[in-house]
Amino acid sequence: MASNAITTRVKSQSSGLPRKRFYRARAHSNPLSDSHFPIPISPAEFDYSHHYPHFFQSSREHHKNENAPFPRVKFADVGCGFGGLLVGLSPLFPDTLMLGMELRDKVTEYVKERILALRASNPGQFENISVVRTNSMKYLPNYFEKAQLSKMFFLFPDPHFKEKNHRRRVISLQLLDEYAYALEVGGIIYTVTDVEELGDWMRSCLEDHPLFEPVPVEELETDPVVKLLTSATEEGQKVARNGGQTFRAVYRRIKIKE
Repeated sequence: MASNAITTRVKSQSSGLPRKRFYRARAHSNPLSDSHFPIPISPAEFDYSHHYPHFFQSSREHHKNENAPFPRVKFADVGCGFGGLLVGLSPLFPDTLMLGMELRDKVTEYVKERILALRASNPGQFENISVVRTNSMKYLPNYFEKAQLSKMFFLFPDPHFKEKNHRRRVISLQLLDEYAYALEVGGIIYTVTDVEELGDWMRSCLEDHPLFEPVPVEELETDPVVKLLTSATEEGQKVARNGGQTFRAVYRRIKIKE
């Protein structure tokens, strides 16, 4: 009985969606600290059936007499926060599996409950999104094989203002090596922030890396994802309400130039 009462309180009576105020956590976490949560030993050990049961089972039925591989995650939202981008992307790419990666446990739990509630109230929809609690700065290769991803998102990451903490930033030349490994050639990495210095930092790192080149402005104008970068997330909406600026850098994974 007590458990049911708690469930009722944490979910909105009108929509069945979880209420954020019951899942509040610190705005950011230290990505260099030790955290304890299950991590797949390799991408092959990642349990797709747990995260995408509907998609996984239908794929198995379709391919039961074929050697075709099961669908794999193609979009990764690193530091997904409360899952706004995942929810916005899901109907735009209904056949694409997407994974949010979040370090904070309460926020991860909120996103899980949000996705389950959306699936329950919209049968057949939002089956292609899920979330894991993990530290992408340490364990990204445990989830994704080489050239698996077609899009990666880094929206409003922790700026880590102090120079001594710049090594905690989620975009760096060293980490871009790992992101380049996970992205297919032609894959796109999207970054946005409301901190100009961090925006310059992320753009500079991407510009200096030999495996990335900027996506032309005219191409961004026709990309349906770009509008969601600042409108879908809680942080982006907060910046818009306050009349703040955002600084975007969108780059494409390329082959090594000879």
